[in-house]
Amino acid sequence: METGHSDFTTQGIRVRVSAQFVPERSDPEHRQFLFVYKVRISNQGERWAKLRSRRWVITDAFGETEIVEGPGVIGEEPELEPGMSHEYMSGCPLRTSWGTMEGHYVMQREDGETFEAKIGRFFLTEKTKLQKSTT
Repeated sequence: METGHSDFTTQGIRVRVSAQFVPERSDPEHRQFLFVYKVRISNQGERWAKLRSRRWVITDAFGETEIVEGPGVIGEEPELEPGMSHEYMSGCPLRTSWGTMEGHYVMQREDGETFEAKIGRFFLTEKTKLQKSTT
């Protein structure tokens, strides 16, 4: 797996992430580096699940950590039947030219049970490129 990518499955929920540096929206002289990342959440299990919230841990090259938490993703709480996927893109500004992201989504089952679907650590660097979606 490339450094700007992550692929992890928890209880049938597969979370794949690919990241890319955006040089045209960055300003290294002023310590502003923008990265975009694409997330594909797939239900490869046998039970329905709904994404309720997210928790990202973002760490820059100085070791400074920022926690980002909130409901859903980009204003949505996707429901995933077995075999379904949801994809979205978002961005992450950093003060350094590289850093890492990782975290989890809180997923809920029909019976109200919740669990954390892991988002494996991936690197944000000036060399990362978005991957094309594959199943």
